[in-house]
Amino acid sequence: MKICINLWIIIGMIVGTASYGYPQKERQLLNPAFTTDEVVEDHKLVIYQVLVRHFGNKRTANKHYGSIEENGCGKFNDFTPKALEGLKRLGATHIWYTGVIEHATMTDYQPYGIAADDPDIVKGRAGSPYAIKDYYDVDPDLAVDVVNRMAEFEALVQRTHQQGLKAIIDFVPNHVARTYRSDAKLAGIRDFGENDDTGKAFSPGNDFYYIPGERIVMAKGYDAGGEGFSSPLKDGRFDEYPAKATGNNVFSAHPSLHDWSETVKLNYGVDIQGGNTKHFDPKPPVWLKMRDILLFWAAKGIDGFRCDVAEMVPVEFWQWVIAEVKASHPDMLFIAEAYDRSQYRNFLDTGKFDYLYDKVGLYDGLKKLIRNEPGASVDGIRFVWDEESRGFSNRMLRFLENHDEERIASRHFAGDPWLAVPAMVVSATLSSGPVMVYSGQEVGEPAAGNEGFGGDDGRTSIFDYWGVPQHQKWMNGGQFDGGGLSENERKLRKFYEKLLNISRTNPAISNGRVYELAGTNDNANGSNNKTYAYLRFTEKEKVLVVVNFARDARSVWIKFPDDVIGQLALSGKQLTFDELLWGEQRYTVSDVHVGLPLDMPANGAMILAIEDKR
Repeated sequence: MKICINLWIIIGMIVGTASYGYPQKERQLLNPAFTTDEVVEDHKLVIYQVLVRHFGNKRTANKHYGSIEENGCGKFNDFTPKALEGLKRLGATHIWYTGVIEHATMTDYQPYGIAADDPDIVKGRAGSPYAIKDYYDVDPDLAVDVVNRMAEFEALVQRTHQQGLKAIIDFVPNHVARTYRSDAKLAGIRDFGENDDTGKAFSPGNDFYYIPGERIVMAKGYDAGGEGFSSPLKDGRFDEYPAKATGNNVFSAHPSLHDWSETVKLNYGVDIQGGNTKHFDPKPPVWLKMRDILLFWAAKGIDGFRCDVAEMVPVEFWQWVIAEVKASHPDMLFIAEAYDRSQYRNFLDTGKFDYLYDKVGLYDGLKKLIRNEPGASVDGIRFVWDEESRGFSNRMLRFLENHDEERIASRHFAGDPWLAVPAMVVSATLSSGPVMVYSGQEVGEPAAGNEGFGGDDGRTSIFDYWGVPQHQKWMNGGQFDGGGLSENERKLRKFYEKLLNISRTNPAISNGRVYELAGTNDNANGSNNKTYAYLRFTEKEKVLVVVNFARDARSVWIKFPDDVIGQLALSGKQLTFDELLWGEQRYTVSDVHVGLPLDMPANGAMILAIEDKR
């Protein structure tokens, strides 16, 4: 990607340093926790999320609503040292192994002592990895030898650590499968609901919420993302009496298919139907059971938990249980799936989470820019900095894909993975906090086709057995060398590799402070709603990040405000700007007060290391 300077086009352009309604001191947004260039080990996390069921699956049949025999399933053992080395080379520091804990499924494992699940309460053939059936076991789908499935998982954790990587798994605290029954629990452990008084809608001593006197009525037959696919395996005869409340707080005996109908809500001592009154003394039994479950998995050597729908569980529980776990595992990470901006500070300060999702904020704003939606503007990025994440941006997990969101390359999102280049650069470099990539994103997986329950929705189904075609090209029959990728796909993966490694290893990005260069204008129309620039810097390292979200090339002039010039001691020095991401450009500026002119390609991005010549 070659970028040239056209001085004559942009000479004389009036830029200024507009603050867009915010005082300049507010625009600096310096991170007070990191004021030197000392690198904090593992501070810049690069998380690679992978649904284990998909990663090693070599089957290419992808039959609609196919069984495990027809469509195949990945295994723990598919994460070979070579595969893990490839993920580390991509830039990953942590692997989020999604779907590890045993969940409800239509696949029959009764010969191994695992109770069968009624198809009525399983979404898809494989089942949702968030409908936990046994907190003390791993999913049998993921084992080569089902009898030794836990040993295979433990070996995976060991291989992960041997490659210098860390392992994260899901913790699903809000709900369980309707058929929850642990056959692998430790001695003395009681199952959820075992001691409940089922005649009470709510009791602080109950594990579940009930609809007394009513029998559950499940939606009959339909199971394909609302597209009307009728499965003869689902007859609507699942029996549950009394009915339990559904996982998404539906207190009805008639949950719809669009509810989390395959799950039941856990009771943390909050009387939801009684004005959300709290009954936390004595601690509800669910609190104690969940602490024991977290400690069970922590003892397996994992390094962190991604906590599903954490906001649906009271913050008081998190405050208590995270302290309980960190008392014996002080380095354990807790990442919250969180969407309520008004509660971010509460879950960080009171709940003691290490990191929170940044979906409702940066992700939503960047998606609009990627899609070139009407009114989409880089003001959405400023909103994150100046209003939403002030003071804790480095504790927000940034991403453009995960298992809940549409694939960038899908027709539902952008249709072209290259359109996400500027957004991905912003996600990875805007703060010192973690960035995440979802398996297949780095090679342009479009999630095409109707898998089954997932439907044709631009997402890689978490409910169905399925192969991921673009990822399979990189996997290349188990060689993990990208041998099946096209030249364009190899270039895309190289972009991700370069970006993630720069973000992780460059001190200015991994451990630096931030200054938003709010006066970045483009020559085409004098506005700045598609171009954006900011500095990341430490005492010794300085990096300039410039992105262009426009679908056409833009000539821009980067103006450095006087306070930046003074703070970074740049006045009177000749500066060189070496482009790190594409590695083809070097720019020289004799007078920093004049600024830096750049020609930015359509949907382009540049990361420039700044050096001064004394």
